[in-house]
Amino acid sequence: MTGHRLQVVVDESVFLGLGSAIVERGYLGRAARGELAATLVRYADSARRLGATDVTFLGTEPIRSAADASAIVHEVEAASGAPLHVVSHEEEAFLTLIGVTEGMPVTHETLVVDVGGGSSEFCIVDAIRPPRAAGLRVGSAMLTGRFVTHDPPTPAEVDAMRVAAFDAVRDAPDAQPGDMVAVGGTASNLLKVLPAAALDRTLTRERIAEVEAILASEPAAVAAERHLINPIRARILPAGGAILDAILDRYGAERIRVSEAGVREGTILAVAHAGRAWRDRLADLAHGWRG
Repeated sequence: MTGHRLQVVVDESVFLGLGSAIVERGYLGRAARGELAATLVRYADSARRLGATDVTFLGTEPIRSAADASAIVHEVEAASGAPLHVVSHEEEAFLTLIGVTEGMPVTHETLVVDVGGGSSEFCIVDAIRPPRAAGLRVGSAMLTGRFVTHDPPTPAEVDAMRVAAFDAVRDAPDAQPGDMVAVGGTASNLLKVLPAAALDRTLTRERIAEVEAILASEPAAVAAERHLINPIRARILPAGGAILDAILDRYGAERIRVSEAGVREGTILAVAHAGRAWRDRLADLAHGWRG
């Protein structure tokens, strides 16, 4: 890490379907907790081999909502030797914004959104007012679980998800952002379906409609292979597109840029800059800092 810049040494991810598990049964259960703990142990070991002296794990919406959240936290910490911080909607949103801005001072009103499996996070910040954050209990796994029984989803199922998404997003925080940024797996995987969008990393309402049409024409397994998307992600991606389209409509916008950075990068920057006090200082850190 140099100043505000992060140098990537290793970048690895795995899709465990935690959001879908919580939607289906309300808890992870012993087997899923074991898989999660084993994955995080592997990550911690890899980080330490590369010289990391401090490892930080975050738990977001699936863990927040899990009936066995305390067991998850205990088992992960016992297995990995690293704390698992279950962050609030607000904390998650602030960390995401820090990742997008790289901790640089914010000069104009910016809205950052992350459409996840179980919730969608919003963070708004400008140069003067305190940052605002909110989380809505609407996510791609949640909508898919509620409305979809076919693969690919039927037109009626897609319409039902759109109606639910537009209804939920009415409660998104008021803003007139000069810049809108989407982060996370939903936005990045929507880009993969449409090469033109991947080139400029921008989603428009027209492009989202094109992606939705493509996904409605092929089973999730076909979409996964053709567009290099995780099969579980491919199944819930139509719902993610519906939510992002609803968000654009909510703010009267036609486009949103997609950032590769997000809550992970924001956490690294916040911990590196503020140390163990990072959670207490997130509202200030969201405005950015110099040096």
